[in-house]
Amino acid sequence: MIHAFMVDVDGVVVDGRPSDGKGWASSLEEDLGLASADLHKALFEPYWDAIVTGQSCLEERLAAVLADIAPHLSRQRVLNYWFENDARLNLELLSDLADHRRRGVKVFLATNQEHLRANFLMTSLGLDHYCDGMFYSAALSCRKPSLEFYRKITELSGFLPEQLLLIDDSPANVQAARESGWNAICWTKSSDLEAQMGDLRVIGSDA
Repeated sequence: MIHAFMVDVDGVVVDGRPSDGKGWASSLEEDLGLASADLHKALFEPYWDAIVTGQSCLEERLAAVLADIAPHLSRQRVLNYWFENDARLNLELLSDLADHRRRGVKVFLATNQEHLRANFLMTSLGLDHYCDGMFYSAALSCRKPSLEFYRKITELSGFLPEQLLLIDDSPANVQAARESGWNAICWTKSSDLEAQMGDLRVIGSDA
């Protein structure tokens, strides 16, 4: 019996630019004069694993990178651009999750995030209104699909592994959740929550 949903963020409840759903950096060079490929090579390739697991500070790394590849830009301008353009909410899914919450299911975000964007998602974007909390990689010091990520969340949540359901768009993350004893479904842009859950039994449901 499922007691709590553990929901991924990017590609599930948040998917791209609010205007069109494209990637947040799709117009980065046109808008800010910074090529997304250059930013990826200078920031994300060498530093992202450390940043997203809380071992390195995004603001410090970004400031150093921008001083080298785009000195005309401040780190705050790039962060604001990134976060505001990676903020399209899947309102249909959030509505379905809200229905389950009203029937007693707990809903948590379980996501690979660093501290700044995690805070943005919960406060500025308002996801705190849709969930009971967030488990994220920088706070846990490990990331999906590491089995340690699932073990820590299981312990912190107070639920048994078999009472948890991961909703995630990464097959590797879904497989790791199942290896950890969780239930898990692989989400796509065309997914429907109830159809994806199939025969899984959820507290508060009539099934």
